[in-house]
Parts: sequence; structure tokens; C-alpha cells
Amino acid sequence: MKTFKAPRKALTGLDGETVSGLINAAADIALLLDKRGVIRDISVGSKTLSSALQPDWVGRPFADVVTIDSRPKVELLMADLDANEPLPRQLNHPAPGSSETIAVQYSVRRLSDDGRCLALGRDLSALANLQQKVIEAEQSIESDYSRLRLAETRYRLLLQSVSDAILVVDLQTRRIVELNPSAAALLGDGARRLVGRPVTDAFHARGAETLGDWLVGLRTAGRADELRLRSAAGRECGIQGNLFRQDNVSHALLRLSSPGVVAPVMTSAGPWVEVTQRLPDALVVTTAEGRIVGANRSFLDLVQLATDEQVRNESLERWLGRPGVDLGVLVANLRQHGSVRFFATTLRGEYGSTTEVEISAVAVELEGQTWLGFAIRNVERRRVTDARSARELPRSVEQLTELVGRVSLKELVRETTDVIERLCIEAALELTSDNRASAAEMLGLSRQSLYVKLRRYGLGDIQGSSAGAGA
Repeated sequence: MKTFKAPRKALTGLDGETVSGLINAAADIALLLDKRGVIRDISVGSKTLSSALQPDWVGRPFADVVTIDSRPKVELLMADLDANEPLPRQLNHPAPGSSETIAVQYSVRRLSDDGRCLALGRDLSALANLQQKVIEAEQSIESDYSRLRLAETRYRLLLQSVSDAILVVDLQTRRIVELNPSAAALLGDGARRLVGRPVTDAFHARGAETLGDWLVGLRTAGRADELRLRSAAGRECGIQGNLFRQDNVSHALLRLSSPGVVAPVMTSAGPWVEVTQRLPDALVVTTAEGRIVGANRSFLDLVQLATDEQVRNESLERWLGRPGVDLGVLVANLRQHGSVRFFATTLRGEYGSTTEVEISAVAVELEGQTWLGFAIRNVERRRVTDARSARELPRSVEQLTELVGRVSLKELVRETTDVIERLCIEAALELTSDNRASAAEMLGLSRQSLYVKLRRYGLGDIQGSSAGAGA
């Protein structure tokens, strides 16, 4: 904080009207209190705040015009009068004729030796309204996010379930964006090798020019007659197309048909398989070495793949957050204990996404062979509300243990020291009823050092104390 270098020289001679005008301009509300804390005069800087507050404050104790939960803070304000830098505190006033409250941040200054003091208040209603709007915006974003994920899940489920062979093609680059298992089987190539390649690669070279002209007509007119071509696998195919736009880019949804070829249809092996496929949590079954033999649709969504053929026979380690660490730890614990619960890690998608997950796993012996089952739960939305900035310290030993494997031992030791220091400061503040001077003496610190640490750890209302630290 920086004050006037010579306030007595600069401000000497000001009359009461001038000082009153300065106070009225500097504060939203000012209360003149006597030595007993009774309000003797009041000044309100805005008509909105004046109409929202009760009119009969003069002659009443300061503690009587605030809500019950704010009365202890009034006592703390009056107790801090003799401090060099009294701390501002938020008090709530009841609004007349309403259950709502009006938040005002007060700081108190002594005026004379006879006990008179001045309480200067800043209206926090605008800040409270802004915070409410932020909360509503976050809720709206979360709702939109949930609807988007639900729409994406329906789209993927529909694409994989239909027996028709479907291709999605970007008409600007003429590359395959997505295809379902039926199309991969009809074209005679794996889905992974076809996605991202020119659509003409899926058909015989002689028909490439014909297909290109047909796509131009589809993009121009929005429709085109059925086209018959031979696929790269040598099968005769009929192609029908529909045009749609996404992100200002034209796409074509191509439906392929071939006489005499029956596209594979997803079959059900009873309600158990259908239930596991529809579960919101990802389920994966692997060999004892971690090679995937089956996965449900939720796992495919997390790793950003379309079909289970793309993950089959792949190592689960390919998508786990810490390569060479996580799967080894899971398998070792499964061999020793048979099950693992709430293993925290991340899951990486094929296109760069990272999702916070918790894994529970079990090892099962069937017909002389060991199989591993993994239940993977997406906890990203849950942890968003608890996420802290990179500079904020862990608040407990449990949070420190979560960092093992993610940061170095040197950083863990340093953060452990910081946690212990913060806990000691919190204990001192609690024992002294938030009296900074007594807490600093108890900890063997100067008040300035204590204020610096309060600011560092974000403890309490430190706006005033941070100013004192800089003095």
C-alpha cells in the first residue's frame, strides 16, 4: 500500500463539509460510530443502495443492522481498531421486506481519542451478481456438453449398429472421414487403413475418374443417381449419396450395397452383453499381458475410435496415461491381490484428448488361462469443480499421494513442507480467533512475514494483510 507522503501538510485545514464529500465519494456507505459501536450518522453514496437498506439505522448498534451470522465479524472489526492495518470484512445486511441480503465489505478507522470511528463500506452486490452469472454460464456449458456427448454417442451407436455399409467423405479433400464395420467388410480393408485416405483408394483404379465426377455432381446439385463401381476388393458396389454440411464444410454420406454380399450385423449374446455394451463406464477385457480381447462402446468413445476391431489385440498400455508404468502397476497388483480399486490415471485418445479416469480391475482364471477385466470411469467432470491452478498447493496428504508418478520427488518434498507450514498457520489462526498479531507471535514470525504467507497460501480474507506485508 502507498499513502500520502505528508498527509498533515496536504490535508490540514479541510472543513467538515469537504471531508464528508470525500468520504461520500470514496465509499458506497459510511457509518459514524461512537465508542460503544452505536451508529450516530450515515452516508450512502448511491440511490440503489440507499433504497435497499433499512432507513432507521441511526441510534442502533452496528451489530443490530447486520444478519446474525455477521455479528461476530462486527466484533472482530471493532477489535482490530488499534491494529496498524485493520482487515476489511464482508458483512451482510438484511433487505427490508425480503429474505435476501446485501453484501458490503467494511473497514473501520478510529477518528479521535474519544472512541469515535468511521466504518467505510463497499457494495459487493455487483460482484455477487457477476458470480451468479458465472455459475449460470458454467451450468449452461455443462448442460450443452452433456447434450453434445449424448448426441455423439447416439451417432456412433447408430453408425456401428446399422447393417448398411456407410462411408462419410469430406467433399473438399475427398478423403474418408469415417466408416462403419459393414463398409470395412464390404470394401475388403481394415477401417484403420481406410480412414483418412482418398475415397478413390477404396475402389478399382478404372473407376476413380468416374467417382470423382460423380462426387462433383453430388456437391453441386445436392443429389446424384446411383453409381455402380467395382471396389478394390473386386466386388460390384452400388453407391448412393446424400449431401450435408458440418463446420461450413460439405460432406457426403455414401451408402454402399453389393448383391450377394451380406453385411455383418451386430448380434446379441443375451441381455448381459447388451447391458455391458450400453454401460456409461468403459469395460475392457485383456489377456494376462494386457492385450485387449474385447471392449464396450464407452471405452471406444474415450479412446476416440469407432469399432472394437481397432482396439482388439492392441495393448491397453497404448492409451493409459503413463506408458511403461500404469499397466505394469495394475498387472502386478492383480497378480498379487486379484483385484484393484480406484486406480487414478488418465486415458489418451487417438486424436490427442486426455481424460481423467479411475480404474477398478480384477483377474479371473478360466479354463487354465488368466483374463483381466478393467472398469474405467470418466471422472473428468467431477474433478473439474475441484481442479486447482498449477500454482496452488495440495491441501492434504491424500492430494500429495495423488502426485506420485506425476512430479519429481524433489517437488513432492518441497510441497510437503509447504503443506505442513500452512497447516501450522491455520492452527495458529484458529487458536487466536483469527488475530493476526497473536498468531504471528505464536509462530515466531513477524506480522509482515505472516501476511506474506497468508497471501501465498490463500488463507482468509487477506486483502488488508497483503497491504500490510508491503508496508
